[in-house]
Amino acid sequence: MAGVLDAAGAFVRALTGWRRFLFAFVTGCLSALSFAPFGLWPLLLLGFGALALLIDGAVTQARPIRSAAFAGWAFGFGQFLTGLYWVGYAFLVDSADHLWQLPFIALILPGGLALFIALAAAVSAYFWREGWPRIFVLTAAYAAAEWVRGNIFTGFPWNLPGYGWDASLAVLQSVSGIGIYGLSFLTILFGASLALLFAPARAKEWPVPAALTVLFVLIWIGGTVRLNASVPDVPGVRLRLVQPNVPQQDKYLPSLRAEHWRELMDLSLAKNGPAPTHIIWPEAAPPFLLAREGQALDDVAILTGTNRVLLTGALRVEVSPGREPTFFNSFFIFAHGGRLIATYDKFHLVPFGEYVPSFLRALGLSNVVNIPGSFGFGSGPRTFDIPGAPPVGPLICYEILFPGEVTAKDRPQWFVNVTDDSWFGPPSSAGPYQHLLIARVRAIEEGIPVARAANTGVSAVIDPMGRIVKELGSGKAGVVDSALPSALPETFFAQWGEIAFLLMLIFGVGAGLFRPIATSGRQAR
Repeated sequence: MAGVLDAAGAFVRALTGWRRFLFAFVTGCLSALSFAPFGLWPLLLLGFGALALLIDGAVTQARPIRSAAFAGWAFGFGQFLTGLYWVGYAFLVDSADHLWQLPFIALILPGGLALFIALAAAVSAYFWREGWPRIFVLTAAYAAAEWVRGNIFTGFPWNLPGYGWDASLAVLQSVSGIGIYGLSFLTILFGASLALLFAPARAKEWPVPAALTVLFVLIWIGGTVRLNASVPDVPGVRLRLVQPNVPQQDKYLPSLRAEHWRELMDLSLAKNGPAPTHIIWPEAAPPFLLAREGQALDDVAILTGTNRVLLTGALRVEVSPGREPTFFNSFFIFAHGGRLIATYDKFHLVPFGEYVPSFLRALGLSNVVNIPGSFGFGSGPRTFDIPGAPPVGPLICYEILFPGEVTAKDRPQWFVNVTDDSWFGPPSSAGPYQHLLIARVRAIEEGIPVARAANTGVSAVIDPMGRIVKELGSGKAGVVDSALPSALPETFFAQWGEIAFLLMLIFGVGAGLFRPIATSGRQAR
């Protein structure tokens, strides 16, 4: 067995040129199968181990930093290309206007995101040394690059390494303390440490991967114990999530708008056990500007009656004299009798979907959502008091991606996440399932349940430990009737945010640089 490990490690380290590039790319592609809906988490760990071996080989080359950067870029490109392939479906909805953009986005998005991994690999190569400290250097650089990816230029924290534990809700419980970035740090460290087993020096270095194996076993045990606890329901609240399953290309056709509106109403009023107290429609559910449709508002008044509340995503527009109309991706709360009591505007807009920077619009690129210009930005997370239920925090689609940025100062007791995942392709597409997992992780981080209403799958009620109480799968029309789970007390992450991740980064840098400094000192003497 030792000989096989040594030979495999030597093979990967010896790769050069296009062979190293291809191996890194294929390894990155395979690592993406750890993310939902596949959940093959060992592939992600092996991927990080392979990347460490590739950098081992790169630092022996004439241009080590450049060689490592190319290997890191190829690994990242493969992972993002495979994990985010579904983004291309959005450009097929209105192919006449947007199909020509698809090749650019298919390369620019994964290629651009891969630059963060290339930078991490280059920094790692600069500080690379023999022995186990190099694993901590790679981990700190990679984890820091992922944090930057999730925050710079509005951020895109999709498929962070911690989400590779989709198959283990017990492991994911750790984010209630360390957050998804903290779990990502530990995941990278665990995977990269496997590289230490693929060389004769493992006789001295095996304690590092062994200790991390024990750590993850303890995390799993702790999560399993946590999941044994039950969560009570909020008394008197009965939710109905409406999933109309309208194909995106049909949604705004004038000839079908009345039919789509009637389907929303029929599903909302369907007799299916106890009558709902709170009805939730998905993102931009009405196929028109709801605030300007008198008959539709009359229907809402009938729907809400004297004892129901409607919470819905809807487009709205503001018109100022002498200026182009400004559209908003919004969320409306209608109380009894159709009285509009709150409006919330989305503040985290989707790049290329809902806004395009002006310099790119000058090149001919336009939003996938066909409106003049870009959507207007909202002011940030809000919490609203509503009749008959605890205070609610609305999150529209993409907004649930951002750790630590989903709650206002006055903490909500539940989230309503409205989305339209029909942009993500057919029911078999990975996009909706990845999006659902992200919502579950936000619930665990904050200790707050999520009611997730999607135009097409997956609509679900999620308890504050990330467990799915009830759901309706992708590609189906129907409703989810459920009680509302209670929120937990504030988690450590909710109180302290990324402090655990910051401490991990500091530790990783210290562990990675400690031995090289000591060695340098001995050489000087």
